[in-house]
Order: sequence, then C-alpha cells, then structure tokens
Amino acid sequence: MIELKGIRKQFGDHVVFDDIDLTLERGEIIVIVGPSGTGKSTLLRCINFLETPDAGHLTVGDLSLDATRATHEQILALRRRTAFVFQNYALFANKTALQNIAEGMIVVDGMPKAKAYARGREILERIGLADKADAYPASLSGGQQQRVAIARALAMEPDMLLFDEPTSALDPELIGEVLRVMRQLAEEGRTMIVVTHEMGFARDVSSRVVFLHEGSIEEDGPPGEVFNNPSSERFRQFVSKYVEQ
Repeated sequence: MIELKGIRKQFGDHVVFDDIDLTLERGEIIVIVGPSGTGKSTLLRCINFLETPDAGHLTVGDLSLDATRATHEQILALRRRTAFVFQNYALFANKTALQNIAEGMIVVDGMPKAKAYARGREILERIGLADKADAYPASLSGGQQQRVAIARALAMEPDMLLFDEPTSALDPELIGEVLRVMRQLAEEGRTMIVVTHEMGFARDVSSRVVFLHEGSIEEDGPPGEVFNNPSSERFRQFVSKYVEQ
C-alpha cells in the first residue's frame, strides 16, 4: 500500500496545497487532473522528495517517512521504490538509449554491466525500440525519447511509477506511441500515479481519477463515476472543456 497523509507544500507565503490525503493499493492507477497551476506536478514531486513536503507522512510498503524529519537514508530508500518519468524526458544526452537505461542499474544497484545491458535490451524490445539501443537522444523523436525514459524507470523495478505530464512535450502524432506503452504497463498491473491532461487515458485506463483544485482534492473516484456523475461543479466545468474540444 502507498499512502500520503496530511501532505502540505508552500513556497514563501503561497500555500500550494494543504492536508492532502491519498491512498493507493498495489496495481492501482491514479490519474491526477486539474487546471494548470493547481499543484499537480508539485504534489507528484513531493511523493519522492524531488520537492520536500512541509508537513505530512508518506508510506510505501513497509517504509514510512515523516516529511519534517525524514533522513537522507530514508529519502534514498523511498526513491528506490519509486521511479519518476519527467515531461522533458531528462535523458543523458551523451549516452545511448541503452546506456541511459542501464545507468541506474549499474550505479545505484551495483549490477554488473553485462547483466544491466542485457536487461536494458529486453526492456527496449518490450517497448518497441530494440533497434534504437545504440542511438543517442538527439537522433530520437520525442515519443521515442519518452519511451526510453519509461524504460529507464522500469529497469529499476520500482513499487510505483510517477508520470509528470508524459505527453505534454510531444507533437500530437507522437502522443499515441507513449500512451500505448503506458496502457501496456496498466495491463501488467503496475502501480502508477499519472499527472496528465489526456482525458481519454484517464477515462479508459485509470482505476481512479483525482481532481486537484485550489490546493485540495475536490473529486476522487472511479472514472465512470466521476466523469458521468461528478460531485464537484468545478470538475464538471473542467471536463466539459475537453469534451467540447
């Protein structure tokens, strides 16, 4: 189980969100949606301390952290159980696709290079990029780079995958190839939290949809329920804009 309890974050005098509670069971896929600037990405980054929460508790399996007293060792342990996929890919420009994927296994896990490369090639095969193992990021399309970033996350065998707007930097024709990989992960029973504006993905793939607005969770439930009969009028207005498009 993964649990966020009483999570708070502020920058200066601006409180981004306060007292956020969220629980995931293993294999659940939560999609977080909401207007731009409402703190979705910040909340995601707080889960593995890319942003340090100002208050609250986080639990991943048998690991529990108090945000105000978390040690360096606890944060490292948390990051080994989570993997973050950035919207801008964050690949090493001077490393090939295979090297990007193998890096964490070699440096963090101490895996022998040959074994890490073999696993990297297996993952590239799964996501349809076996022929790009020796390609550098500059020679890959945005969609291919994002798939390599997902492969890098998978290589660490995390308890949970965190996706921050994984398709927002892509041209429309490249979005589909990334969403296909994410749907494949969903079918495998991966535990995921996804911040996205892709309402089709939220409706068709997620276990739950969470609507974040003005620092609080206004809607949280199965996609069929929240899309067809939302309790939040603000969420109803938010969704209607995407339906009209």
